[in-house]
Amino acid sequence: MVWGQGRGVRVNSTVLTAKANPRSQRKAKGHGHLRRAEILAAAERIFVECGYEGATIRRIADEVGVSSTALYMHFRDKSEILVEICAETFSRMITANAELAAREMDPVERVRAMLEAYVRFGFEYPNAYQLVFCPNPADVPEDKLSTLTELGNQCFQLFIGAVARIRESGRLRTTDVDAAAQVLWAAPHGLVSLMISQTTFEWAERETLERLMLDAIFSGLVKEA
Repeated sequence: MVWGQGRGVRVNSTVLTAKANPRSQRKAKGHGHLRRAEILAAAERIFVECGYEGATIRRIADEVGVSSTALYMHFRDKSEILVEICAETFSRMITANAELAAREMDPVERVRAMLEAYVRFGFEYPNAYQLVFCPNPADVPEDKLSTLTELGNQCFQLFIGAVARIRESGRLRTTDVDAAAQVLWAAPHGLVSLMISQTTFEWAERETLERLMLDAIFSGLVKEA
């Protein structure tokens, strides 16, 4: 999978940006993994709003309420922060896809379940979604980009494998599994990325759009059983 920047993302009708909360007061040392989690959450918002170059260590530290020196105790640089955010996001999706791939179920239902989980993830974690699936690769250092690309490929290979099972069942309308998988992924990606970035547009109910979109692409690519 590939992975534009958004300016704000809607969650429960609220737009989240790096400026949504006033600067936190400086916090005492400690809190270990909790502090690390705060840094990652703040960095997600700032990377999405400001891009890679604009997301400085000082800006992230100020958002969390720690000094830059304290932040460097957790991460060597901002590229390490970016990679950890993306790696965690891909790990969640790889786990979800692997679980579905291992189930005994109708191959079409399996692929649809994967896409439904993908859409659900995008709306539940819009900052992480935009950061992983929508950034401009030019914003990411070359050495980090290769790492993230490999993680994305691992995730997508599980999806391609699931689509291949539809072909094996004789129900895929094309012999090109890669192309079919890309179309099946591109449609929900378009829906999620548009809805979480175009917050002023009067969208229909999300569930309705999701159902109609999935019905349409499966009708075009999959034969009736």
